Amino acid sequence: MRTSGALNLPNSISLIRIGMTPVLVVMLLSPGPTMSLVSAVIFVLVCATDWLDGYIARKKGIITSLGKFLDPLADKLLITAAFIMLIPLGRVPAWVVALMIGREIAVTGLRAIAVDSGVVIAASQLGKLKTVAQIVCLVPLIVHYPWGGVDFQAIGTVLLYAAFALTMWSGLDYFLGFFRAGASSQN
Repeated sequence: MRTSGALNLPNSISLIRIGMTPVLVVMLLSPGPTMSLVSAVIFVLVCATDWLDGYIARKKGIITSLGKFLDPLADKLLITAAFIMLIPLGRVPAWVVALMIGREIAVTGLRAIAVDSGVVIAASQLGKLKTVAQIVCLVPLIVHYPWGGVDFQAIGTVLLYAAFALTMWSGLDYFLGFFRAGASSQN
């Protein structure tokens, strides 16, 4: 694995994803049927860049500390902003969003404590699946309006509760893993 300058292509893509977050926020301020559909399409395209920047970084071997910071930050900013913007539109319950964001903050804090304790908590497959589930549930929730006879809000709501369960489960898994690692280092 080699590293490259901070402004390599994968990091630039992550910065673009971060920069698209306020664009999505502004678009969701006009929640009509057409703007909601356009917002969902843009959200999908921006989320697809998450795969792209990771693919390029691994393929070209240009993994950087900045990239390891920017990539998950971009995901969290985009997903959190989308969830928050959907609350006043009545598309998601505030309590679900509050608990999901609380989980993100708790896991981030746990990682900081772990580093201080000499334990590295890498992103788990469950954590990655959680991110995918959140993105998948957000798309129909952003679309919201029926298109082609499909009730996107109903589909998004079902997917939201599945993503919520996975989010809480993966958070618990991080904490249990941390305490198991701490217990094994005590022996």
